[in-house]
Amino acid sequence: MRVGLIGVGLMGHGIARNVLLRGGFELTFLDHPGNQPVEEITGLGARPAGTVAEVAAASDVVILCVTGSPQVEAIVAGEGGLASALQPGTVIVDCSTALPDSTLRMGAIIATAGGAYLDAPMTRTAKHAHEGTLNLLVGGEAGVLERVRPLLAAFTASVQHVGPLGHGHRLKLLHNYVSIGFMSLLAEAAAQAADAGVDPQIFVDVLAGGGGASAALDRLAPYIVAGDREGLPFFVGNAQKDIDYYRAMAAAAGGQQTIADSVSAALGAAVAGGHAQAYVPELVTLFRKPS
Repeated sequence: MRVGLIGVGLMGHGIARNVLLRGGFELTFLDHPGNQPVEEITGLGARPAGTVAEVAAASDVVILCVTGSPQVEAIVAGEGGLASALQPGTVIVDCSTALPDSTLRMGAIIATAGGAYLDAPMTRTAKHAHEGTLNLLVGGEAGVLERVRPLLAAFTASVQHVGPLGHGHRLKLLHNYVSIGFMSLLAEAAAQAADAGVDPQIFVDVLAGGGGASAALDRLAPYIVAGDREGLPFFVGNAQKDIDYYRAMAAAAGGQQTIADSVSAALGAAVAGGHAQAYVPELVTLFRKPS
């Protein structure tokens, strides 16, 4: 199985190293200015390609790990994109966080071109990507998933088939809404506690011993207590994008989004203040009252 990868960012780099190290697959990746340093993966045998079409020509499976729907649509359906160059039977595994309606359109385009499409967004963090222990939420045909499961096993701890195409991205947006919403609420509470002079360790301990115990607390506690942001290297700008994707999905379904609107506004203020590249734990500081 020849593997292509488009998007060697924080998550994609971990996927690449484990496709090579744990899976032993051939890997071709798109050479792009947005990539993380690629010396490790090229040292393991990965080959760079200059265009999307070159990646498609060299691959039986192409993994996408890019920012969102505009990037996925350009890669799949744009000039010189995957749809124009893929080999018959190629499987596209979209690990990005994207809008379900867009995913359905991209899946139809790839099917017309003779390929198959799975939406397989990731949960967990860049650390888990590096370790090869991501969780995937996979939408699409079960038979197509089984064809690529040995590849997915190289960089995951869990691969869950969650329904037809589009349901992977739908569940990822639901997941991220809850996760980012929890962390935003916690960051605001931690900021208020700090403004009031509450000992940060006592604040964390009180929450951990009661209803505040959560994965959100586990991920933000190192920053709350010691200013260590590295436990969650996830940009505030990307968090806002995910919340706004959730809002768009909810609006399309006619659902309530009152709380999501407030989370978006809080994150949007941080982005507008020039902090799009801050990590989410740093919201604890960004939400504090002006000194």
